[in-house]
Amino acid sequence: MKDYLPNIGIKHWAENDRPREKLLSKGRSALSDVELIAILLGSGTRSLSAVDVARNILNAAGNDLHRLARMNVADLRKFKGVGMVRAINIISALELGRRHRAAFVQEKKKIKHSRDAYELMQGELQDLEHEEFWIILLNRANRVEKKYFLSSGGLAGTVADTRLVFKEALENLASGIILIHNHPSGNLRPSKEDVALTRKMVEAGKIMDVLVMDHIIFTNHAYFSFSDNSLL
Repeated sequence: MKDYLPNIGIKHWAENDRPREKLLSKGRSALSDVELIAILLGSGTRSLSAVDVARNILNAAGNDLHRLARMNVADLRKFKGVGMVRAINIISALELGRRHRAAFVQEKKKIKHSRDAYELMQGELQDLEHEEFWIILLNRANRVEKKYFLSSGGLAGTVADTRLVFKEALENLASGIILIHNHPSGNLRPSKEDVALTRKMVEAGKIMDVLVMDHIIFTNHAYFSFSDNSLL
């Protein structure tokens, strides 16, 4: 059973264990990732400070916030000093950060390059542990009309129904679409299924007079564009 101290006020913390005071005096940018997580935790245990607990969590994630964001409540509760509430606090804070990134994407953004589409979808696909398939609907000026979630799958695949893709495109009077799905493994290489699906979508688009402009494989740190690699 985990043993916790009462919720001790920050004025009782050791001088080097006061990230909240540091934030107030020096600003949020002065805090390390460990210190920010410690603030979310609030306090530590009888043997560990909040900073120690935070450091243990971040070390286990390889000091990578993307890996940390993929942890669930059960993963976080394995750490000494982390109960249900603290695990939820960490997950909620990371989700707010993800949504904050997504909020920077302006409506009617013009897609000029494959990277524009990749950045547009970071708020939806970053740090997911399962595959999702989305389409970006574009008008004649290549401006984004809509981002549409198509399907969700497991770790290694998801289903994309051609009929649903073009139903959505036609209902929104889209002139072009960009297909995009993530690979949670980080592998950028398109599978045979990815290539076959793309060809099928391109041919269907010709019939429907909707241009399939690209198919992007999304990973946390990079992407693969079918268009950039002359695979359309």
